[in-house]
Amino acid sequence: MKLHLFDQLNHSQRSALAAVSVILFPNFFPNLFQPLGRASPSMFSEWNAPRPMHVDLLEGALQRQTPVELQTSLWSPLEFQGWKRCIEPPKSPSLPKKSRGYIQVFLDGGLNQQKMGICDAVAVAKILNVTLVVPHFEVNPVWQDSSSFADIFDVDHFIDVLRDDVSIVKELPSDYSWSTRQYYATGIRATRIKTAPVQATADWYIENVLPVLQSYGIAAIAPFSHRLTFNNLPSDIQRLRCKVNFEALTFVPHVKELGETIVHRLRQTPSINQAKGNNYMVEGTDEFIKQQIGKYVVLHLRFDKDMAAHSACDFGGGKAEKLALAKYRQVIWQGRVLKAQFTDEELRNQGRCPLTPEEIGLLLAALGFNNKTRLYLASHKVYGGEARIASLSKLFPLMEDKRSLVSAEELAKVNGKASLLAAVDYYVSMHSDIFISASPGNMHNALVGHRAYMNLKTIRPNMGLLGQLFQNKSIGWPEFQRTVLDGHRNRQGQIRLRKEKQSIYTYPAPDCMCKA
Repeated sequence: MKLHLFDQLNHSQRSALAAVSVILFPNFFPNLFQPLGRASPSMFSEWNAPRPMHVDLLEGALQRQTPVELQTSLWSPLEFQGWKRCIEPPKSPSLPKKSRGYIQVFLDGGLNQQKMGICDAVAVAKILNVTLVVPHFEVNPVWQDSSSFADIFDVDHFIDVLRDDVSIVKELPSDYSWSTRQYYATGIRATRIKTAPVQATADWYIENVLPVLQSYGIAAIAPFSHRLTFNNLPSDIQRLRCKVNFEALTFVPHVKELGETIVHRLRQTPSINQAKGNNYMVEGTDEFIKQQIGKYVVLHLRFDKDMAAHSACDFGGGKAEKLALAKYRQVIWQGRVLKAQFTDEELRNQGRCPLTPEEIGLLLAALGFNNKTRLYLASHKVYGGEARIASLSKLFPLMEDKRSLVSAEELAKVNGKASLLAAVDYYVSMHSDIFISASPGNMHNALVGHRAYMNLKTIRPNMGLLGQLFQNKSIGWPEFQRTVLDGHRNRQGQIRLRKEKQSIYTYPAPDCMCKA
């Protein structure tokens, strides 16, 4: 009896010591809680493997049987929606006889933010009747990626496609060779424009940038992200922006070749044995095989540590995960995002919580994707590591990514370069039968717009509906699937017309598309 009490006491003491350690550990070993990279988990958060948050729904999804009719509807291409691309070249050369000077822009952000900046730079050059210098990319502050424009995009194609619209040069003439990024970093310069407001009008550029060009023959604009409005611009400027985005910007050959290799391997029919090894029945009928042969869906997970920390939502990792995210939030944003204005329940009801890999897997299963679906993950490292995507892997055993489909030798030219890796994923996404993103963001918005322009199927998760469903712990699989299907009938690539202030790059109709 005394021994039993002694064991209980030891156990209580050990539990108390563990609790105190969790609280004090960050103070003694702060480096373990600091980010190893902006999208990488801290070491501490990796120790706490997240468990499934929706066990009953997951069990129902693993036992799902998908009707052939649902498969047919799901994999069928979009019907023609009455809109067509209408970027027409000018009937006659529209370049001015003499350029008013040179304009430089310095772009930051990731691949898709850089793309938008390039399109806006071409439009501003057109508005001012000046020559555009191929945009300079800043070193990416998140990924430390120093890739240049020419490392990612085919410069010659870019210049050639736009030759009748805007004068573009790869480098400044020798008279202006002093105008470098380093020059502007060392002091205040009369030729640098730092005051361009977000969503600036065409008149703002004429009133504020043109005088600098007239005085010096050159103007450099930095920062330049989101520095041109989407409203009240001439139709030819709007169409020019779309022409740049959808026609002039193509990736360098080795990115396209790698993307094509991945697409080819995704379209190869996998062996049935690849789907076995899981302790549940693999759906298999001739009808299913015919519906899915040679097809694949791209899933952009977008569940990195920045997203998880900034959202202030609960993702099922318990106290340890909350502590790690709170510490990370404090390190990165210096107290600006320490606590949410709303509770986790309120955030989910408003659709403001990113879908976890488990939740996006349940959505895909409810929409009708079965366990023979070729699923390609377009994503960087997922917060929580392999444990976070375990449920998704069970639901979709034929899940692939770049590293599972191509060799290290094939990846060599892009490995370690975030923008090039994102470019490969973008290429694979544009060639997929269906694209879906777990949460809105630059990649999601860019592909929604590009695929709408090409009339390709893109599923947009109903975040508010899903947030409410996932909070309902009593809901069964049949009701969950029925509600999901009803809530996503008109969210699979249907054309949505751009509203005021919305991005032309996400909603190309009606500015860059015409009624057939």
